[in-house]
Amino acid sequence: MQTNTLSRLKFAKSALIASLTTLSFTIFGFAPIAQAENAQVAPPPNLAVKAYILKDFSSTHVIASQNSSMRIEPASLTKIMTAYLSFKALKNGHLSLTQTLPVSEIAWKVEGSKMFIEPNKPVTVDELLHGMIIPSGNDASISLAEGIAGTEVQFADMMNKEAQRLGMKNTRYMNATGLPDAQHYTTADDLAILATALIHDFPEQYQRLYSIKEYTYNKITQPNRNRLLWLDPNVDGMKTGHTKSAGYCLIATANRDGVRRISVVLGAPTDAARATESQKLLNYGYQYFDTKLVYKKGQSINQLKVWKGNENQVASTVTEDLFVTLPKGEYANVKAVMSSVQPLIAPIKKGQVIGSVKFTLNGKAIDERALVAAKTIDGAGILGRAWDSIKLLMQ
Repeated sequence: MQTNTLSRLKFAKSALIASLTTLSFTIFGFAPIAQAENAQVAPPPNLAVKAYILKDFSSTHVIASQNSSMRIEPASLTKIMTAYLSFKALKNGHLSLTQTLPVSEIAWKVEGSKMFIEPNKPVTVDELLHGMIIPSGNDASISLAEGIAGTEVQFADMMNKEAQRLGMKNTRYMNATGLPDAQHYTTADDLAILATALIHDFPEQYQRLYSIKEYTYNKITQPNRNRLLWLDPNVDGMKTGHTKSAGYCLIATANRDGVRRISVVLGAPTDAARATESQKLLNYGYQYFDTKLVYKKGQSINQLKVWKGNENQVASTVTEDLFVTLPKGEYANVKAVMSSVQPLIAPIKKGQVIGSVKFTLNGKAIDERALVAAKTIDGAGILGRAWDSIKLLMQ
């Protein structure tokens, strides 16, 4: 008798272990966002550039790309990382906008574009940020790098560590300016990650600086080299780059009716071409694609069964607003499927990953995001845990 009972318990335990797989089901609360249509999407425009990528800012969906993983020379697009680390230093209290920094001989004598700072004239951090972002001053970039890290070499090490943290897997920095170096490289993919991170992490600094059309320092007025600031009222940034070997490059971002897109165009033949090609790419994204909010941060998406807890259910949610980008007219064909590893056993911490939601269009997966617990569920008492253990074995 004992042998038979033990065998049944072992069998039940084996069956339980085998059931620890993903259970998927359609979330019926997901409503179509648009009327059903079979939208025909035109192919991306042919651009006279070496590489490009177009991403939606909110969903991070790649709308179009070409040679986006190809290693390229970033030129002054490098200064987006220099700005990112400068904004981070401001946020952490390591710098202040009114703080003055000395101007080294190295910064003063650097070649290329300048804001025209001088060794005997200390300059504020705010002035340096304007001088780096608007007229693309190499001297401003080096002064900020030295002010943050002591030397440009040490600052480049910080740049590389930050790039790795952000997921820029194919980027290496050797300087803060983007002046040519055989070991200084990135990709369109990585630049899109960086541009997205800067706008997301430092929105106030971005809005304050990147749409300014000209800047005067030392009685010298210089224009922003981003022509799209004059051509498209929806464009509010971001950065140009040019060297003879890199060609003409531009990261541009526009915000039309609350939808932000980021384009990266690399290796255009002329200054005018980088603006024209960037405009084509942005227009394509807005003409043929929509981005919609599906779930808000903290929204209760679904209730999942909890075992051995002081509560028997936990709501799943998302850690950030969840957007989906699709061809116009295709939202009626989208399905959202939620997956959860079962059983969910307490204790469960708020924010703990407890599943995922996958979006499919016509049977093809288009996006997937983690789902987390909306609250903490503590463990039940001894009797409650024992009773749930018995129920689990009998399932």
